[in-house]
Amino acid sequence: MSPIISAVAAFLIDALIGDPRSKFHPVVLIGNLISLLEKFLRRDNDGYVKKIFMGGLLVSVVLLISYGVGVAILLLLNLTGSYTLKIFVEAVVLSFMISPRSLAEAGREIYFLLLNENIFEARKKVGWIVGRDTNHLNEAEIVRATVETVSENTVDGIISPLFFFAIGGLPLAIAYRAVNTMDSMIGYKNEKYFYFGRVAARLDDVANFIPARITALLFIAAALILNLDFKNAFAMMKRDASKHPSPNGGYAEATVAGALNIQLGGINYYFGKPHFRAYMGDPIEPLNSNHILLTIRLMYTATIIFLCLAIIFST
Repeated sequence: MSPIISAVAAFLIDALIGDPRSKFHPVVLIGNLISLLEKFLRRDNDGYVKKIFMGGLLVSVVLLISYGVGVAILLLLNLTGSYTLKIFVEAVVLSFMISPRSLAEAGREIYFLLLNENIFEARKKVGWIVGRDTNHLNEAEIVRATVETVSENTVDGIISPLFFFAIGGLPLAIAYRAVNTMDSMIGYKNEKYFYFGRVAARLDDVANFIPARITALLFIAAALILNLDFKNAFAMMKRDASKHPSPNGGYAEATVAGALNIQLGGINYYFGKPHFRAYMGDPIEPLNSNHILLTIRLMYTATIIFLCLAIIFST
């Protein structure tokens, strides 16, 4: 039962305090480790086989250190013999691994900017949470980008770390966050990282495979609770989830699109070049800023459902 208490406490800490910005934040430290190892292991003139090998070596070292830190924390806590201290420290560290409040704050900030018709600042802020070009987005496209990001990041920013914490404790939750951080830093399909980041990208796909599908089911249940279109959420999950370029991203996006009766996907611009992403959902309702708030509510409700289910199954 103690891991679940820590998970609930971590969620409450995040909800009340949020994610502090600090150079000592665990995810920042993991990122620094990745950058340091990349300087030693990646060479532009290496062959593709060596790049894949060196990228895999980076992944192995980062995972070993991240998991080891988690084990060390637990060993030290067990030496104290204090159950309360163990719960508290686990909760604090786990709160660094999840980001519901950060996602919600980013979404709400964009919502209020759109509400105040500050389209220029909204483009700037949405550019902080997505990788696509945002300088020429209209309101509907800003909403689409925000909804897609909040829904997809519900998987790797909330449900996945909680899932791995539930099955493997703090060490596995930290290791998962390391996997996700490596993917976000080197898992790109560009000339620089296409081979070097391949192991990181594939490992992230594997790690999120089950949590992504759990998240889709949680979104359906959340839609039912919030009196949204849960039947359409299920239908769009079945119809559109596999259309996403990621093996996991479509499960969150398609389900949210169905619940809100909106259409996600379409043309995105990256460095001025258009890229088409398959449509998710049907355009029953035109995209508007209220869909951002509804997506945030879906995110929080899905998270609470997950924690409630974890409590039930742990008793």
